[in-house]
Amino acid sequence: MKLAIEREEQQIHGTLQFQNLSPWPVTVRSPGIMGWYAWVPTMECYHGVVSLDHAIGGKLTIEDQAHDFGGGRGYIEKDWGQSFPSAWVWIQTNHFETLGTSLTASTAIIPWRRSSFRGFIVGLWHDGVLYRWATYTGAKTAHLQIDDKQVHWIMRGKTARGMHQLTITAVRAEAGILAGPSTVDMGKRVAESLKGLVAVRLENESGMIFAGNGRFAGLEVHNPTALLAEK
Repeated sequence: MKLAIEREEQQIHGTLQFQNLSPWPVTVRSPGIMGWYAWVPTMECYHGVVSLDHAIGGKLTIEDQAHDFGGGRGYIEKDWGQSFPSAWVWIQTNHFETLGTSLTASTAIIPWRRSSFRGFIVGLWHDGVLYRWATYTGAKTAHLQIDDKQVHWIMRGKTARGMHQLTITAVRAEAGILAGPSTVDMGKRVAESLKGLVAVRLENESGMIFAGNGRFAGLEVHNPTALLAEK
């Protein structure tokens, strides 16, 4: 990635390299993180994960100060379509104590024909294994609580390695405001934090598989009342 921004109020330039990307697996039956929903032509928003975790190298100079990104960890995802959902929670972090562990999790109100439903997609990449929970896999949300301080979310479902339960506790932090798309324009205002802390616990019938804390977490909570009403 090359940046060359020269404006009166801001100057940023430099080059970053991304190496050893870990993309979400793609097959004909399940073309990415959305599963078979990716083939539905009427979805208002499509989502993809380009890399769950990778190494970063290079430098950026911001306001005449050089910043070395060597040794950093990266994550890349993409969205396209007509509009962001009316309500959603999005959580992402790959800064765990265990190098190579990454979490991406989202739940949203999905328009479906003349109605809607609360769907979710969650992936935990750990120790070279991708554990998935999603509406299309038959996984279920056992508990979802959202307040001004945190998001507490428990889900259960069958993964590639049997039945697993994932518990996520995301602590909300100071957020910035981004422009988000609607069917009309980029008029949505989305509050996103990159300073969250996420506690993760992965269990199966035999006990604990992984427990850790993810720092520098991306966290968005948009219209949580609508999400909770779908319970």
